[in-house]
Order: sequence, then C-alpha cells, then structure tokens
Amino acid sequence: MRYGIDIFSGAGGLSLGAEMAGIKISTAVEINKSAAQTFLRNHKGAEVVQGDIQKINPKTLIKDEQPVFVIMGGPPCQGFSMSNTRTRNMDNQKNFLFLEFVRFVQEIRPAWFVLENVWGITNINDGKTRTMIEDHFRAIEGYNNISSSILWASDYGVPQKRNRFFLVGNRLGIDFKFPEKHTSPITVKEAIADLPSLQNGEMLDEAAYTQTIEDVSEYARLMRKGSDKARQNYVSRNNDLVIERYKYIGQGQNWRAIPDFLMQNYADKGRCHSGIYKRLREDQPSVVISNYRKSMLIHPWEDRGISVREAARLQSFPDTFIFEGSLMHIQQQIGNAVPPLLAKAVFQQIVKQTKEHEQR
Repeated sequence: MRYGIDIFSGAGGLSLGAEMAGIKISTAVEINKSAAQTFLRNHKGAEVVQGDIQKINPKTLIKDEQPVFVIMGGPPCQGFSMSNTRTRNMDNQKNFLFLEFVRFVQEIRPAWFVLENVWGITNINDGKTRTMIEDHFRAIEGYNNISSSILWASDYGVPQKRNRFFLVGNRLGIDFKFPEKHTSPITVKEAIADLPSLQNGEMLDEAAYTQTIEDVSEYARLMRKGSDKARQNYVSRNNDLVIERYKYIGQGQNWRAIPDFLMQNYADKGRCHSGIYKRLREDQPSVVISNYRKSMLIHPWEDRGISVREAARLQSFPDTFIFEGSLMHIQQQIGNAVPPLLAKAVFQQIVKQTKEHEQR
C-alpha cells in the first residue's frame, strides 16, 4: 500500500483523486473546522489534524509501518490569485505558507510531493516567484527531479474550464511527465441534467434523480456510482431584484445583458467583473466554480443560482461525497477544492512512473 499525507487539505479534492489512483490517505492537516469535518466524513480511515500547520511537528504524523509515499497540498492562494489585485504580491504573508510545505517535505522525506495552486502563481514578478518556490524544493537534499505545469481540468474529464498550477517532485530520480490530455470535453448538460429542478432558496436534503441511470451521460453515471438519490440540493436565496435580473441573461451571457433600469444600485456598472451574473452554457464545460455564491453563477435553464450538488458535480465530486458546515462554508469548500478527476490524472501518472522505475 502507498500512503499519502494531505496538508492544507480543505475538503479533500486532492486526496480523493489520490485515492482513486490507489493511494491511501493516512493523515490530513486543515485549519478550517468545517472543511476538516468534511474531510473526516468522506475519507474513511484517515486521521484529520485540525489546526495551524505552523504549530505542527511533521514527524508526529508518520505512522508505524506506513512509509509516506507522497505529501500533497494546496497552500492558501489568495495572494497569488489573478482575481485578487489588492494583495497579489509577495508582501502577503499567506504567500509564504508554501515554506511550511517545504518543511514537511524536508522532515518527512516522502518519495513524492505534489503542490497545487492557482495558475496566477506563474506570472508574479515576471515568473520569478515560481522559480523561487521551485528553488526552495530543489534545495532539499535528494529532490533534484522537479517538474511544474499548468493543467486544464477540462482536459481530464472535469466539466469545467479551470486551470491549476502543479509542482511535482521526487527523490527517486524519476523525470516526471505530466499526464496526456483527454479528448472531448464534458458539458454542463452532461454533468447536471439528471439533477432535480429547484427554486430560488430551496434546501432539499434529498431528491430523486430526474433520469434513469440508463438515460444519463457517462459522466453522470460515474458521479452517481453508489448513490440512490441526489443529496444536498441547496440553493442560496437571492432577493427578488436579483432573480428579475436573471430573467434577461441568456446562456453564456453575464451582467451586460441586464437592462440599465435593473442596475441602478451600481454606481459604475462598467466596473463589474465579467464573471458576475454569468449564466452557464449547457453545451460547454462550466466556467470556473470558485466563489459561485458571491459571483452569482446562474443555472443554464432555470432562473436561480446553482445548487451545492450541481457545483460539486461540476468539480467532479461524486454524489456520495457529503459536505459539512453551513451553506456558505460548503460553497467555499467546493469552490476552493482541486477537482478530484484532475488530481486523479496526476496521481495515476505518479503511480505508473513509480511502478516502471521499480521494475527496472
């Protein structure tokens, strides 16, 4: 058995992808209580340490007879995000939490490590920040083989146009090659067409699927494996004015389609972000599922926001995955997560190349 430790784990998207690739998660570290509870509920057998990673001794996480195959994690990325122009620089102290990741690799010395982050990390300071982070890992004795790349989730079976930065290293002397892209992107309709019709503000714990398993897409069939009902069909309640605005927005359109008389509370409508009031297109992968409550992403054919289960589907979380916490906390967990199917592709490649190395 190959064992992994997930730090800055969140709800556990990276871990779920690793488990799909045959890696057993022994321990996770997460500071947020709701996310830690979600991880504990969905990753059976894993120990979850809820707390500040800066106060944790890495060696206390090592279990007897369980050598650590991989350490994975996504350090907080607010400062690196392209959507955060106010603190997007190296003065943001959260940007240096990657040094805790370096510390864990130094002290535990796993065979592999996988660091994931927003793609904006690659162009801060004309790429010097990316180089600086990579150099910190190269400075660890034995970890000379380091590769990095930006991967698009839609290239690996995720119905979402989401790009993420991956930094992969090992002490086995393996020249890691990132996984080949898949073909034929998954559309929003393929991802969510069988989920229940909902109203603004509706909070259905359980509901029947609207299509039989024989009639759904291959992707929906995969998401429904082991599930008999659609759970956590929770929709944020928007006020009547917001819902009235939704009625003017067609698929693929955003706030620009809203008549001026419905936007009078905006001092300068021209300063709205292009992702605000975006109605998803059913015939394409989704736009990025990040803070989808705040940006008010709109369901493709109903005048409401997208539900928790729909957002989870668009992130490639299976329907058996249940989130803990308040609605706002659940929405944040989903938006912050690494799409499990994207993570699976990376970890499958790691396992494959390790096996090839061991057979030489």
